[in-house]
Amino acid sequence: QLRLVESGGGLVQPGGSLRLSCVASGFTLDRYAVAWFRQAPGKEREGISCIRSSGGITNYADSVKGRFTISRDNAKNTVYLQMNSLKPEDTALYYCYARDGPLNYWGQGTQVTVSS
Repeated sequence: QLRLVESGGGLVQPGGSLRLSCVASGFTLDRYAVAWFRQAPGKEREGISCIRSSGGITNYADSVKGRFTISRDNAKNTVYLQMNSLKPEDTALYYCYARDGPLNYWGQGTQVTVSS
């Protein structure tokens, strides 16, 4: 079965850190650009970061720039999102998305809750 599986979410206090992982199952991730999205209750899904297949080019939404870092380990078929200095407004369901031309996959999401 071809799918993406996210993990690493949880409950963290403001100012804390989490690292999300996105693992590809059934296919090789190295040809795919990968992005992280998030969706908070009552809000639109928001693209927050992406990384090219080579890993050399990354982009971030202004809301997370300087706090989040995307990276990939193609040997482990995994893309990461390191999230530092977390804020309550970062609370959302976080999804990864992989695309290579017409081929694309979504994960099921992992919940991140930032609260004291």
